[in-house]
Parts: sequence; C-alpha cells; structure tokens
Amino acid sequence: MKYEWRKKDKKLYLPNENPVIVDVPEQKFIMIKGKGNPNDKEFSEAIGVLYSLAYAIKTMPKKGIVPEGYFDYTVFPLEAIWDKTEDSKCSSTLIKEELIYTIMIRQPDFVTQDLLSKAIEIVKKKKPHNLIENVEFGIINDGLCVQMLHRGLYDNEPESFIIMNEFCKKNKLIRKSDIHREIYITNESKVSNADLLKTVLRFEVKREM
Repeated sequence: MKYEWRKKDKKLYLPNENPVIVDVPEQKFIMIKGKGNPNDKEFSEAIGVLYSLAYAIKTMPKKGIVPEGYFDYTVFPLEAIWDKTEDSKCSSTLIKEELIYTIMIRQPDFVTQDLLSKAIEIVKKKKPHNLIENVEFGIINDGLCVQMLHRGLYDNEPESFIIMNEFCKKNKLIRKSDIHREIYITNESKVSNADLLKTVLRFEVKREM
C-alpha cells in the first residue's frame, strides 16, 4: 500500500490554525544549506535540485534499482529551517539578504547516504546543476515542538508567531531559539491567490522547570 503523508502523518503536516504541541520523531532528509533572499534565483534552483533528487529516489525501481526496504510513497513536502546572521538579529526589521536557511525534503526510512549518492549520479546525467554538489543527507530529531497552520503570505507569518508565543506562555513552554521550521503544504506557483497558501510553522520548545 502506498504511503501517503497526508493520511499517515496528519499531526505533523496538517494542523489547524490554532497552536498545538507535537512530538516530532527522528526523520531523514536531503538538504541544501544557504544564505540570502528566498526570492533570489539560487533559492528556487536549489529547490529544483532537491525535487529532482527526491523523484530520482522514488522512481529508482523503474530503473532496475530496488533499495532494501523500499515501498511506494508520496514525495514529502518541501521544508526549510530559517535563522538569521548574528548582525541581523539586532535589527528590528527583517533583512532577507541576511537569512540563513536549510531547505529540505524528508525521505523514507530506507533512504541512506549511499542511496542518495546513487540518486545524485542519476540526476547528474539527466539534469546536471552545480548546486547538486551542495546536497547533504541528514537525520534530524526535533522532539517537543509547537506548531500551527499559517494561511496566506509568508511576510505575514509574524502574526502567527505572536499567537504561538502566547500559547507557549499559557502552557509553560519555553522556545529553545529563534530558529524555526516552515513546511510548505501548498506550492506557491500553483495557487491563484496568496490567501490559499498553507504553511506549517514550527519551533522547538522545552517545558518550564
């Protein structure tokens, strides 16, 4: 049976518009790290490279490569971890050129570094790109987090973060850092109206002692 994250992982990817506490398990990712404005060409090209690799891994059996433990699945949504440079953290306004990001796509448990290396070789032959050399394989365990669904423009996310921070205060939770994760449930290029954008906002927390 095909593994579909929209059905199997609703708690992680399809929260409602009110903050909730979630325990995020260990997950595997392919990722690219960078710095700069997400509206720049390099950012969109990096996304393209990740998706090329994600689909190369998914369709390996069609090429005669069947990874151990393979099962059919829906490719997971794009995610990104966002931080700021130390200098920009002192600014009251967001300087997009000073953003530090790690964009990523979650992978099934059967994916390994060796499997990613095979996918890289496949993509290099079909659709080469210099950013493919920057792709990393990693395992991340976020643990205890607060998350909620944000609807609309990315620039309006601070409104949702205010709600999340208030939720933390009421529930005696402390945000671990200013770093946060975004999960892009909708594809910006495929929606007719920015109000239809759906983004999961998440950050790590700990309980007050």
